[in-house]
Amino acid sequence: MRLRAIGIAITTLLAGTTGALAAEAVPDPNSGMPYGFSPVGDDAVYFHPIMNQMEGRFGDGASEFRWDGEAWVGTDFNKLWLKSEGSLHGGAVAGGQHEVLYDRPVTTYFDLQAGLRADLDSLPERTWAAFGIQGLAPYSFEVSATAYASDGGHYAAKLGGLYDLLITQRLILQPQIELNFYSKADPVREVGQGLSHLDSGLRLRYELSRKFAPYVGVTYESKFGRTADFASNGGGPVNQLRFALGLRAWF
Repeated sequence: MRLRAIGIAITTLLAGTTGALAAEAVPDPNSGMPYGFSPVGDDAVYFHPIMNQMEGRFGDGASEFRWDGEAWVGTDFNKLWLKSEGSLHGGAVAGGQHEVLYDRPVTTYFDLQAGLRADLDSLPERTWAAFGIQGLAPYSFEVSATAYASDGGHYAAKLGGLYDLLITQRLILQPQIELNFYSKADPVREVGQGLSHLDSGLRLRYELSRKFAPYVGVTYESKFGRTADFASNGGGPVNQLRFALGLRAWF
């Protein structure tokens, strides 16, 4: 009897120990085990600025400095975007467009963006509400389309696109285009109705690192309709084909 009681006690002890070890080995799916963190890190906050264009343009007409950059901060699902572009020549700033946008993905490859745009340069300023889409089209084309609305019945749209063609892992050829449209003429901003302005380029960059890439290229800029008339009346060029030397950088 005593041996039987001892055997029952040992069996009970072993069963309890085995059950405790099994319970410890299987993590609670709601507890974030085994490391105590959520298995999907989509709440982390990131910051990414990039200067796509920081270049001098030389040749046809007056030389100028051109910039086009953007930065975003936020999580995988909610971001704040800052965008800025414009040019500096003869001590005057032209084509200054600066945007603050809220960004949220709607598909795997495209985000919706909404916010404000301010035209700040050497001309009288104008402020717009902005709503658009930005993302990666098939065959890895980076595209964007944004609509704008301002007071007095002024509406505008901007379409942009670029593509990275890898010649080698470091040598990359990038065609780029941007088109600007306006619903009606705005003499104080020197823009006309319809297609107003085209800016395009073909740039060949060499990535010393992924974050630092000098480049050379050619750019073509053209004004249309009354925008071309405003430029001609002010003594400025309507069509310009120029050589570009610049730097693309991000961190």
